Amino acid sequence: MCWQEPSLPAASISLIKTSDAAAWRRCYASEMIAMKNLDTSVRQYFAASAVMCVIMLNVLDATIVNVALPALALTFGVSDSAITWVVNSYLMLIPMLMLTFSLLGDIWGYRRVFVAGSILFGVGSVLCGLASGFAMLIAGRMVQGVGAACVMGVNTALVRIIFPPRKLGTAMGLNAMVVAVSSAAGPALAGVILQYLSWHWLFFINVPIAVLSLAIGLALLPGNPPLPEGVKRSFDGMGAMYNAAFFCLLFLGVDTFAQGNNAILSAVELVAAAVIGAAYFHREKILATPLFPVDLMRNSIFSLSVLTSICSYTAQSLAYIALPFYMHYVLHYDAVAIGATITPWPIATMITAPLAGKLVARYRAGAICAVGMCLFALGFVSLLTFGAGQPAWQLVWRLALCGVGFGLFQTPNNVTLVSSAPKHRSGGASGMLGTARVVGQALGTTLAALLFRIFDNTHQSTACFIAGIAMALTAAIVSSLRLKKQD
Repeated sequence: MCWQEPSLPAASISLIKTSDAAAWRRCYASEMIAMKNLDTSVRQYFAASAVMCVIMLNVLDATIVNVALPALALTFGVSDSAITWVVNSYLMLIPMLMLTFSLLGDIWGYRRVFVAGSILFGVGSVLCGLASGFAMLIAGRMVQGVGAACVMGVNTALVRIIFPPRKLGTAMGLNAMVVAVSSAAGPALAGVILQYLSWHWLFFINVPIAVLSLAIGLALLPGNPPLPEGVKRSFDGMGAMYNAAFFCLLFLGVDTFAQGNNAILSAVELVAAAVIGAAYFHREKILATPLFPVDLMRNSIFSLSVLTSICSYTAQSLAYIALPFYMHYVLHYDAVAIGATITPWPIATMITAPLAGKLVARYRAGAICAVGMCLFALGFVSLLTFGAGQPAWQLVWRLALCGVGFGLFQTPNNVTLVSSAPKHRSGGASGMLGTARVVGQALGTTLAALLFRIFDNTHQSTACFIAGIAMALTAAIVSSLRLKKQD
């Protein structure tokens, strides 16, 4: 592991007096000496903590605001459909920009992109917290989305170069655990903030964590490994525009279809996305440095890992959408009971993911992932056997089984996907990992919306569970195909 000492940004020095700058340099140098005296493994985990903090913020911000949407709609005097753009404006920008920032990480350095993302996320959080109007809130959320795209585009690439290969599984397990904890904590934290503070603190709470992550990142995050001889990197500006247009039209079309607002408009958006996507792919496949990692997708291990990730997140999204409705309409739970009962799922994932990271060093990842997805499917099957009148603890173990299965799958699959790419293409692998997750979640949301329109309140959740079983088993089959390859 080669640690590169980061230099003090010249732009920062120019903003303060020379004497103050000299004192700052002396303080900074002493801190760096102290950091160098730390044990290597301790430095690695400190450096990884910067990445984990911002990932925690990204996941929290995707869930914590949902609870406040009714209050925000009332505060700003907008409709329920309009207030959803507080979520959509954040989530849409991530796939539109994530691959672009992944490539910039490969070219300019993952550390630089991460630092820029941390700053943007913190600035966006301040803008949201200070928002006096709906337009300013949306603008702040968009700045947050750009920052999130920066960080999510390079986070696994940074983890890969921070830790040696023998520790990669453990590191990916910690990453998955942070995601699971953040997912579980988001709604509960939002409830506490809204109970005792104003909605502004949903965003202000991000600022100190972003600043802490930035400070650790500047001090400890390593530079990129050197490129192999003869390999050159160049930025594909036209590809970045194609990528943004494709994902923008795709998600607008999916959202229009899911809402059932205008079938013709949805069709036009999706057709336009398909045309742009075809032109985008044709362009990328002939480039030496593609924005969309066509070169990596030629690797069967990598492409199978992407496909199984999409299937798994589709199944998870189906469950996450269907479960609250199932508990409300079929089991007649109130909002508090629903939140408490769902919590065992992310907790089980949180516990299982780090353990799965240790297993991947000893067993074939394809087999572990297949077993995890089979357990996931079994959890869905068990949900079909649960009905009104049964004790809640019997639902809890069923949801925990789903969480165990997903945690057992997630870490080995992520390790396989990232490690199957050359080290100098870690940014592209990191971007595809995030893109696969977002695409899977969008597919699950769309499929759930379609099933909700077809079936009545008492059967829509059952339909989603059956679809989830099909997607989980598909993921298991695709995972098992990797056993024929070199895991």
